[in-house]
Amino acid sequence: MQENIIPHQFSISQKERSELKGHNSFLLWFTGLSGSGKSTIANAVEKALVSEGIHTYTLDGDNVRKGLNNNLGFSHEDRTENIRRIAEVANLMVDSGLVVLAAFVSPYRVDRENIKTIVGAAHYVEIFVNTPLEECERRDVKGLYAKARAGEISNFTGINAPYEAPDDPDVEIDTTQVTVEEAVTKIMNHIKIKLAK
Repeated sequence: MQENIIPHQFSISQKERSELKGHNSFLLWFTGLSGSGKSTIANAVEKALVSEGIHTYTLDGDNVRKGLNNNLGFSHEDRTENIRRIAEVANLMVDSGLVVLAAFVSPYRVDRENIKTIVGAAHYVEIFVNTPLEECERRDVKGLYAKARAGEISNFTGINAPYEAPDDPDVEIDTTQVTVEEAVTKIMNHIKIKLAK
């Protein structure tokens, strides 16, 4: 079947779309445990980018699972497929000229390497929100850790499923050590050169 799929070559390129927007396009991938602060920081970074006239879009775990990936569970295979689909969507958005922010637990190193392969290493920025498990569990903003500890949720990352921390992230944030504002500054400083045309 795959041999019968022949992609159409369109006239407008990613480079032209980025030039139209006045900045480069790439993916900011936020990884970390549930409750680590990924979505909070991604939201704050997006606000900072938009205030500078950057065209953005944020993809978030719960939102994507309610739509695009509502047929997937939390088995190892489904988690891998969840991340693969998100990476493909992010790749289309990067191609459209956007700075894409994606906040997902994405617990497996091999899946994060696959994201980098899909979007291209030059378009991938890995941000590890390295908040300790104890702090994430203390916050338990969604009540998920309590449910996992009570045996009501299986395959919950950090409790009864593994989280493989990045070996060499582009940016590392521990929210017990820095404020959201400081995290945004650190990320914005890191991507300043990447944004420039």
